[in-house]
Amino acid sequence: MTTAHWQRSPRWLKNLLAAALLLPSLAFAQERPWPDGSQLVISFSMQFETGGQPDGAESPFSGTPLPKGYPDMPAQTWFDYGYKEGLWRMLDLWDRNGIKVTSHVVGEAALKHPELVRAIADRGHEVAAHGMRWADSYNMSYEQEKAFIGDGVDAVQKLTGQRSVGYNANWLRRSPNTLKVLQDLNFTYHIDDVSRDEPFVTLVRGKKFAVVPYTLRNNDIVLIEGRHFSAQQFYRQLVLEFDRLYAEGASRRRMMSVSLHDRIGGTPAMVEAVERFIRYAKSHPKVSFMRKDQIAQIVLTEKNPLIDNTEAAYNH
Repeated sequence: MTTAHWQRSPRWLKNLLAAALLLPSLAFAQERPWPDGSQLVISFSMQFETGGQPDGAESPFSGTPLPKGYPDMPAQTWFDYGYKEGLWRMLDLWDRNGIKVTSHVVGEAALKHPELVRAIADRGHEVAAHGMRWADSYNMSYEQEKAFIGDGVDAVQKLTGQRSVGYNANWLRRSPNTLKVLQDLNFTYHIDDVSRDEPFVTLVRGKKFAVVPYTLRNNDIVLIEGRHFSAQQFYRQLVLEFDRLYAEGASRRRMMSVSLHDRIGGTPAMVEAVERFIRYAKSHPKVSFMRKDQIAQIVLTEKNPLIDNTEAAYNH
């Protein structure tokens, strides 16, 4: 391709060609170990949403909604459990086990419960972004989405001094503009992807941007609320997932993601189940626990990251 041809090429094609130049052999990328020698890295998400939910948000009571105009008082108490009990119980869990996690925080939730978001940051956990409020953003314009995400980041930063570099959209449903918005707001990664069991890099306007995959398989809102798992079943799910990924980790990079929500993962039985799982995982050698910003930095700074630019058409 001549210089003239290159200059006339569409930007999406340039991104694809750039990815091809940077992309190592897939086998090499998968076989390369974690820098610290871990056989498996586990990353917990602790979603802080209580106080940011809209009227009528899904709850155990939403199957029999009240007539319009009547507040659902018991549903409100279900959400309130997240800030009154759940998050504090999980914070103590992490402290007991010496684990640092990533907490995706809704901006309005932080403003309503500033003492809690400060406690999350003060205890050494990552405060990541989850939008200004619990709302969809996939249908927003670029400017609307930038304000929606940026306002949430600013709210949390004013309370904690910590500026978010990672993002999680409501139910993972980001827009075609989201990664460009995140790049312009100086984010380094997002988690709205369930396509791999390891972190990777995508290209946004030709520049590297980290993806730290999320989970629906090890997710309390999906399994406990959605499929009505017991805490014991949730524990077994984590153990089975761990066993397979740990075995694969002997020959390729593997990451296990676990997602807990304030009002669900913070119940007594669930915290007991998660603590038992942590003890099980720690009984194996070469297992580490990382915040998602730490994982993102690994793939962004290593010489030959795994690059997956399947969304090139959106990210040019």
